[in-house]
Amino acid sequence: MKPIPLEEAVAMIPDGASLMIGGFMGVGTPHRVIDELIRQGKRGFTVYGNDTARPGVGIGRLITAKAIGKAVVSHIGLNPETQQQMLAGETEVELVPQGTLIERIRAGGFGLGGILTPTGVGTVVEEGKQRLTVDGKDFLLETALRADFALVNCSLADYLGNLAYALTARNFNPVMAMATDTVIVEANHIVPVGVIPPDQVVTPAPLVDYLVTND
Repeated sequence: MKPIPLEEAVAMIPDGASLMIGGFMGVGTPHRVIDELIRQGKRGFTVYGNDTARPGVGIGRLITAKAIGKAVVSHIGLNPETQQQMLAGETEVELVPQGTLIERIRAGGFGLGGILTPTGVGTVVEEGKQRLTVDGKDFLLETALRADFALVNCSLADYLGNLAYALTARNFNPVMAMATDTVIVEANHIVPVGVIPPDQVVTPAPLVDYLVTND
């Protein structure tokens, strides 16, 4: 796989696309890709992520740029700008319990229709959703999630597109890489094939569409 320039990779992403963006409060987030989205003036995204980080950090930079139309995340508590935009009606925010969110994404990656979870039964989370009873226990049917693009950060990538992650920076990245139509990867280091031991490959090359250069 020949890495392509960052500008070229981001140019493929149209306004209004749905994006899954890895990271946990900015850790494991593809910061250079986000910066280029802002530089190119892209807007109107539906973003799936763990959170909206903080102002000026990770997904928080897209919030500041008012590039997100809808954010589907597990919390926004550390980003007052997200809260302000939500209250002003500028950005739609859908809060999803963290475990439910990642399992819905995982279901999308595995071709499943959704998951059954007891989380949210009998609360406002249940509104508009189907409740099912299995072996006497109530569950909510939560539908699977997929998106147009996954914007992934990894520690190491080789020239085939095999990816390895560092510690907790792995977070949502490998699951999101399975649940989108196009996967764009920003690697901290690009290494020759064979440097990453096979048993340390988390995201295999066939899932990766584009690897951006580190210029």
